Amino acid sequence: MPTLTPMGFTPDEIAEAVGIYASNPEYCRASGEYDPEHIAAGRVEADLREEAGSEGGHVLLARDAGGRTVGLVCLLDRHPKDGYPWIGLLIVHGDQRRKGVGRLLVAAVEERFRRQGRDGLRIAVLGNNLSAFAFWSSLGWQEIDRRPDLQFNRPCVVMHKPLS
Repeated sequence: MPTLTPMGFTPDEIAEAVGIYASNPEYCRASGEYDPEHIAAGRVEADLREEAGSEGGHVLLARDAGGRTVGLVCLLDRHPKDGYPWIGLLIVHGDQRRKGVGRLLVAAVEERFRRQGRDGLRIAVLGNNLSAFAFWSSLGWQEIDRRPDLQFNRPCVVMHKPLS
């Protein structure tokens, strides 16, 4: 199972994060946040530092048994409006997709919050990202709302997974 470790924002870790984004051009196009042909390291770093700097925010790198970075996870311990923990981003390196890495990362995140005694977890999936919606649904997550995201006003599907 991949290990999740806090990102220290070293130059090597920033380069690894940029590599993850660059290996996922479909996500970049769906989100509209990054040009998939030109992922700017400074922009990725600033965005991830903002995630990590929010109260209860965490940016975690996922590494395989050999130490290779295979994914990136952004978490929020407690959403200010509903009190639930949220996954802000879970992205797997493109060359690791469809190999079970995403499922393992989701299981690790779910277990993290289960150990904390949390009874549910949420994520907002971009409305135009049908493959992501299918992925989360296949893991037992259920749609509970449709609303725009707070940052960019993009249509999103809010999904919830009970942890009990």
